[in-house]
Amino acid sequence: MTEIRVAALYHFAKLEDYQDLQAPLLEKCLAESVMGTLLLAEEGVNGTIAGAPEGVANVLAYLRSDLRLADLKHKDSYAEEPPFLRMKVRLKKEIVTMGVDGIDPNLIVGTYVKPEDWNALISDPDVVVVDTRNDYEVEIGTFAHAIDPQTTSFREFPAWVKNNGNALGNKKIAMFCTGGIRCEKSTAYLKAQGYEEVFHLEGGILKYLETVPEEKSLWQGECFVFDDRVSVGHDLKVGPYDLCHACRHVISDEDKKSPLYKPGISCPKCHGTKSEEQMERYGERQKQMELAKERDEIHLGSGAFSHLKRA
Repeated sequence: MTEIRVAALYHFAKLEDYQDLQAPLLEKCLAESVMGTLLLAEEGVNGTIAGAPEGVANVLAYLRSDLRLADLKHKDSYAEEPPFLRMKVRLKKEIVTMGVDGIDPNLIVGTYVKPEDWNALISDPDVVVVDTRNDYEVEIGTFAHAIDPQTTSFREFPAWVKNNGNALGNKKIAMFCTGGIRCEKSTAYLKAQGYEEVFHLEGGILKYLETVPEEKSLWQGECFVFDDRVSVGHDLKVGPYDLCHACRHVISDEDKKSPLYKPGISCPKCHGTKSEEQMERYGERQKQMELAKERDEIHLGSGAFSHLKRA
């Protein structure tokens, strides 16, 4: 079986004509049989795509052929099953939504820290370590002793900073996220608020797990990813988690043993929170997915992330 290449990518750049880029970019992805989601905004591009290694390479080359995106960053991992079932190129106000005007990582940003230097930084007792991801991501893994802002959306991060000035104080602040993009904005925001010594993990958790040997790692648990792999661990190996197709929360093998777990319909985290109408709809969707599987077909509703927003 051919291994599927998964490329997480982003780049901040001034794309005043971003709306004009949508159709040709989608056409290129479809021509290369590449699936996933790409976000275009005036501030740049962000997303994850997957497909045959050559097809993904051709899409990356196409993006970088625009001189404004020549320095586009991407991180590779591999999957045995397609993590996406369709291709979308969406137009957005921001490629990662913070909701604060005037934050431009091209003008001001925190200090990048290589994965191999990260352990030393976050082991310093004078450093405050902040996980910039959302609560459902932090739930399955984070760095030891990192602060969890307990946000449900990246839009909530500025308010958290405002309400936690005492915790941040005048200390060095080390921030991290999945692939690096949220830290570009969060460190830019902190610098704009007057915090001076702000650092972030270059390449994010994904690069750290790829680079740092497990025996030397300070990472605990799994890293949540926005595709049907759900999570990855060290060496970017696919993790043991799944998603509840009803509530989109991460579920473990132990959750699946619960009498409250019904595939595609409910799990211990959402049981009793859905209406009868919703339950019937979920049940019908699950039935169609199972029928499609028996016919060896792809059911578009089966993508665990078909409705999950990046934020």
